[in-house]
Amino acid sequence: MADLKGNVRLPLNSLKVIDLTRLLPGPLCTMMLGDYGAEIVKVEDVDAGDPTRFVGRFFEGSGSFFRQLNRNKKSLALNLKTAEGREIIRKLAVKADVLVEGFRPGVMDRLGLGYEEISKVNNRLVYAAISGYGQEGPYRERAGHDINYTAIAGLLDLSAANSGSPIMPAVQIADIAGGSLMALSGIMFALFGRQQSGKGSFVDISMNRGLLPWLTYAASTIGSDENIPRRGSGHITGAYACYNIYETADGKQMSLGALEPVFWQRFCETVGKTQWMPLQFEQERQTELIKGVELIFKEKSRQQWEKLFAKVDACCEPVLDLHEAIDHPISRDGNYWIASPVAGGKTEKMTGFPLLFTGSPGELRLPPPRHGEHTTEILQSIGYDHETITGLIGRGIIKTGSR
Repeated sequence: MADLKGNVRLPLNSLKVIDLTRLLPGPLCTMMLGDYGAEIVKVEDVDAGDPTRFVGRFFEGSGSFFRQLNRNKKSLALNLKTAEGREIIRKLAVKADVLVEGFRPGVMDRLGLGYEEISKVNNRLVYAAISGYGQEGPYRERAGHDINYTAIAGLLDLSAANSGSPIMPAVQIADIAGGSLMALSGIMFALFGRQQSGKGSFVDISMNRGLLPWLTYAASTIGSDENIPRRGSGHITGAYACYNIYETADGKQMSLGALEPVFWQRFCETVGKTQWMPLQFEQERQTELIKGVELIFKEKSRQQWEKLFAKVDACCEPVLDLHEAIDHPISRDGNYWIASPVAGGKTEKMTGFPLLFTGSPGELRLPPPRHGEHTTEILQSIGYDHETITGLIGRGIIKTGSR
């Protein structure tokens, strides 16, 4: 394949975004917009700012969790409980393309900053609201977290081997898949729609509803008699030997994803068990077959299995811990992780840019901001003079910070 990399203009360079979110779902969404060129104004309260500032290793004025989610943003510390604070949002909205908020349904309306009001000052604005259960329905004001959304969606019940209870997911599935990524999709759809109509729209993102695409395979197993798929009973949930996780001689694991017959055939040939080939999908033989594969994998260390399958196209790969994954050639050579500068000339690992446009990734243009670092700059850009800004600081309506 030809080298496509070049000086490619970031696709969202002209986009202006007001970010009224905190914690994980909204900030990850807006950071990805910022990574690909959008100008992000992160609005934080004047007291402590985003709670993730205090999560993880603390230096340079914030915790490591905050820094993973808030690069390429400018921080505006603002008291939305005041009329002057809300007026600043309205003025920012005049020239903004996107507003993203993550409050419970109804909060922004009570502040006078809901879609109906904000669209009066800019009817081209795309207004995205991320919540647990959406803006409508009986659960609209119900509190929840990732584990609750996955539980109610039916996803959590499927997450275990057939002999165990549901397992706690290691990552925030609903927050990211149902919230961050669905918000990104909704915003992009709405911006494309604006090109056609000239008007913005309201995008309702429910982290619970956003899990529906993750259930397509499970839904396909529901029979006409309404049999409910059970955990560990499917081809990709642990019931079959060809798609499973196996322990090695050194107590580590290998993942086997030889779902297609050609891959299973190559696996069987490589381990010297060609008699297993016709048994791949014989359901009554799977318990016996899984035990046989378990015994095979325990004959060698993970490193030995890696070496054996390095040039065999059989979908057999090691189960890596995070440090090993970061150092793996696919991550290292592909720049999956980036080094972000911090105090004392040091750097910290930060998740990189997942999308390539004509071979080029996003850019780290701004480090994660200090609380209120860009307040003065942002207010000056919408017409506030030094005297007015000083007065707003004195009345606790805004807060400024610096590096």
